[in-house]
Amino acid sequence: MTSALQRLLGFGDWRETYLSQEAANRRNLRLLVQLRWLAVAGQVATILIVHFAMGIRLPVLWLLFAPASLALVNLISLPLTQRRDAISDQELMLALLADVAALTWQLFLTGGAGNPFVALYLLQVVLGAVLLAPAYAWSLIGITSLCFAGLGVFNRPLDLPPDREGALLGLYMQGSLICFLLMAVLLVLFITRISDNLRARDAYVADVRQQATEQDHIVRMGLLASGAAHELGTPLASLSVILSDWRRMPALTRDGDLIQDMEVMQAEVERCKAIVTGILMSAGEARGQAPSRTTLVRFLAEVVDGWTARDTRVRVEVTSWTGPDPRIIADPALRQVFGVLFDNAVEAGARRIVVSPTVSNGQLEVVVRDNGPGFPATILERLGKPYNSTKDRPGAGLGLFLLVNVIRSLGGAVEASNPPAGGGEVRLSLPIDVLAPEESSDDR
Repeated sequence: MTSALQRLLGFGDWRETYLSQEAANRRNLRLLVQLRWLAVAGQVATILIVHFAMGIRLPVLWLLFAPASLALVNLISLPLTQRRDAISDQELMLALLADVAALTWQLFLTGGAGNPFVALYLLQVVLGAVLLAPAYAWSLIGITSLCFAGLGVFNRPLDLPPDREGALLGLYMQGSLICFLLMAVLLVLFITRISDNLRARDAYVADVRQQATEQDHIVRMGLLASGAAHELGTPLASLSVILSDWRRMPALTRDGDLIQDMEVMQAEVERCKAIVTGILMSAGEARGQAPSRTTLVRFLAEVVDGWTARDTRVRVEVTSWTGPDPRIIADPALRQVFGVLFDNAVEAGARRIVVSPTVSNGQLEVVVRDNGPGFPATILERLGKPYNSTKDRPGAGLGLFLLVNVIRSLGGAVEASNPPAGGGEVRLSLPIDVLAPEESSDDR
């Protein structure tokens, strides 16, 4: 009940860390909705107090038409802020013009320009200056000025009782005081909230710039790695040919130790060639050739088996899977993500890693836990930043940086933490659709 009432009034779920300009307009429209509810309540209370408590006869029904109209505007505006992510300056301008029209109607019925509440036009001008582009703000100044001037000519005079006709100045001062207090309270509420919006928008812009810088860094690293992979391909192929020739030479095959060394060398050359191929695939130069279709469980099992085959220091386990096993494309970049996580756990001193995959509401979540010492606070604070590492060697810290950006490029997110039970935990989440194979005519 409380949450439904908050949604109806436009309250709740206020602060956001990052806001684009369009999202900031959406928040500003919701702010106007909140202020308008306060204005509606204040207008109704003022009309009833003046008419019934102070004995000043007012056209109550006609005056109540204004707050009723504003309430209707709020009920129309709220769905816009809930269904849409972006609100334009034109829509904000229309919202402010609705408030100006309601104020003008009420002033017309209560003395026109001589009513002390005519100063509320300034509140609309201030809101427009803060929320709107300069062209709209100046237009709002022109419209409110015309309304002010028109009220000086066209208005319905107040019907004061005989005993209050001599206290007109006192009534004017009381109205001015109430108007001042109302404007002060609304402006404080508005400015503090709008400051939150501006800070969130600035944070959004800074985050976009940071991501652009990181993407540029990744592109330069990718070009360098791709170039190095091409350069290494030729000498590795030459070494492979030479080793094959050596293994057929009688003078060398008589020495058993030398044959064993050559087999080790051949295996290491093949491993280097596989690493070079992986670099080229990650750079997009070999991807798309005979894509590997598999299932999520089989993919994780292959990743774990392939990694443990070359590093037996750590025991890696995949928790049992429940439910349907989704079909996916085995993305080489995703294989490298898990390789980075496992390598980091080994370097940190872990001896056991548990991989727990789940799929819920179209979202794949993989939790990787280890029994190492956990993440230092500096790593958690700057997770995903380049060269963020406690290792004192050149290039350290690029693994997690690339990991975060690979998952981000797939539309996912990465979270790292130190569970209360000890060790480190990395949570990868991304839409399962980005890994799903495209349906072809052969599949149907």
